[in-house]
Amino acid sequence: MPEQLTKHPEVTLQVLRSAGAKCGEGAVQEILTQCPAEHFCKLPGGELCVYGLPEAARMTQFSAQDWQALSAPQPVPPPATFAIGGEALAMGGAGLILGMLLALIVSRRRARRR
Repeated sequence: MPEQLTKHPEVTLQVLRSAGAKCGEGAVQEILTQCPAEHFCKLPGGELCVYGLPEAARMTQFSAQDWQALSAPQPVPPPATFAIGGEALAMGGAGLILGMLLALIVSRRRARRR
């Protein structure tokens, strides 16, 4: 059965109570026997233990390695770069040449009209 860690355990317990869970009422703890009674909830589908941040060290389902993994700095992806690839350069070069050809054609046609 799960242990839950939340910043707002009283709110979580209240929500569970509103859904019919028996929380902090001295229900028999069959699986989560180490859960403090005030944090224990019994539901028709199982048991739940709700911990707040100050009680996190009392949780039994996390190992020291789990806590270390949670506190390890996460790798930050490198910022996106706007490098121009070979295809972009080729397209830009082709566009430049096409533009120069069009300008040459237009300027010759104008010269003939005069």
